[in-house]
Amino acid sequence: MAEQPLAGRTVVDLTTALAGPYATLLLAGLGARVVKVENPRTGGDSSRGNAPYLGRDGLRLGRAHDDDMSVSMLLRGRNKLSVTLDLKHPDGVAVLSDLVARADVLVENYSAGVTGRLGIDYPAMRAVNPKLVYTSISGFGGQGGPAKAMDTIIQALSGIMGTAGSEGDDPVRNGLPVGDLVAPLFAVIGTLAAVVQADRTGAGQHVDVSMLGALTSLVACEPFDAYAAVGLVQRTGSLVPRLAPFGLFEAADGWLALCGPTDRFAAGVFSAMGEPALAADPRFATRDARVANAGALHDLIAAWAAGRRRADAVALLTDNGVPAAQVREPAEAVRDPLVRAREEVVALEHPRYGATADVSATGVPIRFSAAQVGFDRPAPVLGEHNDRVYGELLGYDADRLAALREAGVI
Repeated sequence: MAEQPLAGRTVVDLTTALAGPYATLLLAGLGARVVKVENPRTGGDSSRGNAPYLGRDGLRLGRAHDDDMSVSMLLRGRNKLSVTLDLKHPDGVAVLSDLVARADVLVENYSAGVTGRLGIDYPAMRAVNPKLVYTSISGFGGQGGPAKAMDTIIQALSGIMGTAGSEGDDPVRNGLPVGDLVAPLFAVIGTLAAVVQADRTGAGQHVDVSMLGALTSLVACEPFDAYAAVGLVQRTGSLVPRLAPFGLFEAADGWLALCGPTDRFAAGVFSAMGEPALAADPRFATRDARVANAGALHDLIAAWAAGRRRADAVALLTDNGVPAAQVREPAEAVRDPLVRAREEVVALEHPRYGATADVSATGVPIRFSAAQVGFDRPAPVLGEHNDRVYGELLGYDADRLAALREAGVI
């Protein structure tokens, strides 16, 4: 690839599952050399065992061949180097320390207390490399809270389950694992800020991101507590009365979304409906009047949309300057030519057999004018880069590598 923003930076990746590996995936996509450290005794990252699998026979729910690989690992492992290392072995921490001494960043998402018991917490690693940026992603921050923090638990505690659906509905779990995806975004922001500071001061630091805090901070960006205090309904289903006209409407062949909170947008909705005079109707002439009469307004739009094909309704709205779009299913959305052309979504490949099935994967959704980002290497098999990392990067000779293998350290 051409020059990459993080070229020359080395990241030691002690993460597993989703929240941590997504953070290090982004760092790899930005050009960092990410060394993924996996436990040889447990088969490596837990996501290597996630169904479905991709291999010589394409996409399958179960693993049919030894070299079939989990789609989860194929997605999250791209552009990373995989080494095996048993950190519970007496010699394992010494090998990790050699890696850390040559690294800029370490990222971990162990359960509370694990890094301390292993002797690889921030104070221990800072003693090895004072300039190290040590990033922790945990459920509750500071290695506190319950031992396990799964995405659904974080969604439940963050309040986000009470924001979707209609008033009186059961809690709604977001199908996208937002807790697992939001925390690593903040972790990457914090990590890069700390690297900049370390370059300036010569001192690293501990970057601590909690899944609960990250997701709850986004919930607080929309002032639901203020809405409740003034009597606004918090859960409004597919419509947003306080921004009327605003929401989802069912056309003859599917759903569409429109957003018309301003006077200009609302007038565009009325023109698209063939009812421009509604812009002067006292019920809808001002923003406050439309909010007060949101039910009647949304009923009019729903009746209009129901008698039209979705594409025709969206065309009428957009031609009149209204933000509107068809509501797409995920499989259709990830194949949008625009996001594919910008490599924000890319095709997923098996390291040996290539793209044996049409599977989509996240790209790096950032474009740079003077740098290249993205993924040009498939995910590695477990321990694929032991010789490269331990031999070439750390300088271990063949005898030492053989001894480490014999002892079960790597």
